[in-house]
Amino acid sequence: MRVIVLNNSNLYIEKLFLLFMEKDIGKIPKNADTDVVIRIDDFGGRVGVTIREFVSGERYTGFTKAGTRIPAEHFKKFKEAINSIDEKELEDAVKKQASLGDSQLGEKKSSGQRDGDSDIEEQTM
Repeated sequence: MRVIVLNNSNLYIEKLFLLFMEKDIGKIPKNADTDVVIRIDDFGGRVGVTIREFVSGERYTGFTKAGTRIPAEHFKKFKEAINSIDEKELEDAVKKQASLGDSQLGEKKSSGQRDGDSDIEEQTM
């Protein structure tokens, strides 16, 4: 029988625990090169839900700074807030935006926006 003694067993156990704490929950495509990844992870010794962009490109592949983190102790409030969104209201807002977008498309092009320019605003956290 062989016995292995770990001098720094607490550190080893902690690292092993952290390896199992990262769990991808889902992935939502944003565009051809970017997905929004939802995962449970540990950051700075605190477990939470991370919602972050993951980009796959020629120069860089990995997570970006764009996203947010919900600490585990606030997840219930976050979930309640998300579940309170009325899907019908969201669909109606999308339809309204689409109908306004058609009439405003000419205005954007006349103000200097070219075909193919994105009007999506991104926030970095």
